[in-house]
Amino acid sequence: MGAHVIQRIETRRNATTGHPRIGNRKKVSVPARLTWRDASGTLRFVSVVMRDVSDVDAFVECQVPALIPLYRIVHVQVERPVRDGELPTALQEGKVLSVVYRVGPHKTSTGTPMGYALRLLIDPTLNAQSSAPARDQVLALAN
Repeated sequence: MGAHVIQRIETRRNATTGHPRIGNRKKVSVPARLTWRDASGTLRFVSVVMRDVSDVDAFVECQVPALIPLYRIVHVQVERPVRDGELPTALQEGKVLSVVYRVGPHKTSTGTPMGYALRLLIDPTLNAQSSAPARDQVLALAN
């Protein structure tokens, strides 16, 4: 017999694209910083504004032209303190390891993307403990 996996993840459909979304999204405008290493190993950074955030991902807009490849591992860090509940706990505590999973549309003037969708690489059990303790959240269960 094989292993059985049961997943219950709250999903909603995006109104414009129809693609499923994981988690509840919040519209925010929070300054942050992305850092990553390029192909040659040089440390790069760029200031961004976090526009859309959930417990597992975020969309950031770059303030200056920056070219970050798809699937590049980056660190994201909020630049100023925010109100409780405005951002996931992991983002409030410091640098969060993330990966670029979608590159936004390109600006015609610079040829660089307007923004990036980041998947936050955080332990889901920590997130479940910090959010809604009254609701029993099971992300995955394997036998």
